[in-house]
Amino acid sequence: MPPDLVLVGVFGAPHGVQGELRLKSFTAQPAAIVRYGPLESDDGRRFEVIAQRPYKDGLIVKVRGVSDRASAEALVNLRLHARRERLGLLEQDEFFHADLIGLAAETPDGMPLGRVTALHDFGAGDLLEVSPANGAPSRLFPFTREVVPHIDISAGRLVVVPPREVGETEPPA
Repeated sequence: MPPDLVLVGVFGAPHGVQGELRLKSFTAQPAAIVRYGPLESDDGRRFEVIAQRPYKDGLIVKVRGVSDRASAEALVNLRLHARRERLGLLEQDEFFHADLIGLAAETPDGMPLGRVTALHDFGAGDLLEVSPANGAPSRLFPFTREVVPHIDISAGRLVVVPPREVGETEPPA
């Protein structure tokens, strides 16, 4: 994936028989995703949203060239990206999730934990996946200010305060 593309949403299930789709937007205001178009898929296809309306926690959209349910079904779970320059300037202490991938993760006292390999959202909040350099299994950390109090993208690192496990009396070393 080119570094100038940022994941902004994913197509969901078809809605009706005339080619409409659900769209889960990862933008702060779900409808803003349309302003960042055309949107690009992982395989380089481009999609132009020509109509939208709110639906639950996302949108129902009509995409140029998608006119029936079968065409819409072919797009289910397709990840959508926008060009970084179309997203505007970030405020201080703001970043894109893509900016975190590859950062070194370390404890507050400088002990290396590994590298950030992914950010996941399984529905209960974002989780930061850190893969140790020694090949040990990856660890997931809640992506909260308490657990990740410092992010320095320009230095290529972030600080992780590993939370206590259930039943632990001391935090893990």
